[in-house]
Amino acid sequence: MIRFFDIFFSLIGIILFMPFAFIVSLFILIESGFPIIFKQVRVGKEGKNFELYKFRSMYRDSEKKGLITVGGRDPRITKVGYFLRKFKIDELPQLLNVLLGHMSLVGPRPEVRRYVELYTPEQNFVLSVRPGITDFASIFFRNENKLLEKSDDPHSYYLQEIIPQKIALNMVYINNRSLKLYFKILFTTLFRILWF
Repeated sequence: MIRFFDIFFSLIGIILFMPFAFIVSLFILIESGFPIIFKQVRVGKEGKNFELYKFRSMYRDSEKKGLITVGGRDPRITKVGYFLRKFKIDELPQLLNVLLGHMSLVGPRPEVRRYVELYTPEQNFVLSVRPGITDFASIFFRNENKLLEKSDDPHSYYLQEIIPQKIALNMVYINNRSLKLYFKILFTTLFRILWF
């Protein structure tokens, strides 16, 4: 039943946001040119790779300089990109990932292979479900960049502190999956984006 709602909501979302997506694309194009869509290989269900889509919020080839972004001091993020990230607009193209079956609207955020290879056998359990656009960890760590900005070593802090906490929150959803929890996370996410 969750897959049905994933398809239904992602299809509706793609149709509704198409005019808005055109405007966003135009702003990205004017500020920093092509490509408009950023593609990155992430690890999905059962450890399979897939291409995750986002509106590009950083300058071209910025990911070669590091995989995590650090608050307001990260010079790789464009001016348009800061706005897109603040309101999670950069995530909208992932509705296509959901429609194609790579992702769910709700589920553990997919990581890059480099980080997944550091998971313990217990942590690998998060790969037993489709990754999602939002989850408890996304809500709890909605200001993740600000936390990283305060750290002297953001990369180590992300690996040693944030990832284990995120996975623990992922487990709460996986072990209690239901339509009720699915909708609770969706509505909480929308509330956080619109009011905070």
